[in-house]
Amino acid sequence: MWEDVPGVVIHHVPARTEQYVGCPSIVILPSGEYVASHSHFGPGARNTDSWIYRSRDRGRSWECIAELHGQIWSNLFVHEGDLYIMGTDHCDNYGGRLNGRIVIRRSVDGGRTWSEPRDEFTGLLTDADGYHTAPVPVITHRGRLWRAMEFAPTQDRGTWRAFVMSASVDADLLRRDSWTFSEQYAHSWSRSQWIEGNVVVAPDGEVWNVLRTNPVGQGRAVASAFRDRAVILHVSPDGRHLSHDRQRDIIDMPGGGVKFTIRYDPETQRYCTLVNKQSDPEANRNALYLIWSRDLRSWHVAKRLLFHPDPDRHAFQYVDWVFDGEDIIYVSRTAYDDGMGGAHDFHDANFLTFHRLPHFRDWIK
Repeated sequence: MWEDVPGVVIHHVPARTEQYVGCPSIVILPSGEYVASHSHFGPGARNTDSWIYRSRDRGRSWECIAELHGQIWSNLFVHEGDLYIMGTDHCDNYGGRLNGRIVIRRSVDGGRTWSEPRDEFTGLLTDADGYHTAPVPVITHRGRLWRAMEFAPTQDRGTWRAFVMSASVDADLLRRDSWTFSEQYAHSWSRSQWIEGNVVVAPDGEVWNVLRTNPVGQGRAVASAFRDRAVILHVSPDGRHLSHDRQRDIIDMPGGGVKFTIRYDPETQRYCTLVNKQSDPEANRNALYLIWSRDLRSWHVAKRLLFHPDPDRHAFQYVDWVFDGEDIIYVSRTAYDDGMGGAHDFHDANFLTFHRLPHFRDWIK
């Protein structure tokens, strides 16, 4: 039925339900099995739920193994052999509340059953609402785990504040007191949204948070001119302070205006990410590219991975990915034809799809 949809279809939801696929994430378990997750958002969704899928055949087929309530905008990661999912308990204005509380869950059986975040000892990391995030990387550096997040004091995304969380690698990650929160960086001077940050280790060993950014409230022409840029925040060694150089730390980056995941390949000593490059030529989210950098500041386009000529109702977006030996495997929030009227629009995706890029290093060396 969906033979023309690129990749392997993990999940589909018709647009008529007014539920749309969000938050794709993927990991490889120590056993070699793949685990993927996604959420639903939109007028017909609860805006609080995520689903977990497993593949035992390297992504050729998938089965749904769990449904989580009160878990959205979340990423999967593996630590000390256990599987974790981290995000918020709801998104947007669910129940009149602006965004959610930070929650984390643990699974010791590969994603079939999960802990329940009931209090400060079991994965409820904040009592207050207002937190925003996406499936962004969790990294290990200098004996700590690191992850980016944002706090939303108002609906105006230009007022949202970026911060970083960290915890000792030997801590109980479900305990609130295991986590150190940095200060929140207010950037309202830029009139841009700084969201969905990637914590990465820079070439000099410093921890950076590289965030998606594009102007808000300044008109379509201004937003279009600046949508291929990202921003850097520098994190202090103790994880408590953030700094930014307005002259150097706003960088030209293909796809910097749409969510991306950055990971480092030690073999080639290059940073890689999969992005929706939106200028030169003009595009929306209907083109997906592999790009790379040596220093996180200068980025190079290596290969176009997916493309559809229609930018209005087709997209490959919010891509999360991991290295798998010589390959990159990734999951996409995909808007595509489905024989049922297609996607509502490019943003409101109707598929979660799995993809493989073989021998990715051939394209970045």
